[in-house]
Amino acid sequence: MKTSLRRAAGRLADVVHEMHDAQERMLVLHNAMDRYVENPNAAPDTYAEFLARTSGMLLHEPSVRKRIRRARRG
Repeated sequence: MKTSLRRAAGRLADVVHEMHDAQERMLVLHNAMDRYVENPNAAPDTYAEFLARTSGMLLHEPSVRKRIRRARRG
């Protein structure tokens, strides 16, 4: 019984973590500088514009350890 409860709690924690990651990503995409420029697919004209576009939070892939750990759990 304890193992089933632990497993269910772990799955719930994974779901909440994934929802948090998705919410964080949506916030970054919503606030991205590219949404507010006239032609977002064009290269920046100046170095200052480049820095402004990349000044937000950059999203990185999880480390190999985290990916392996998630793959073993799933």
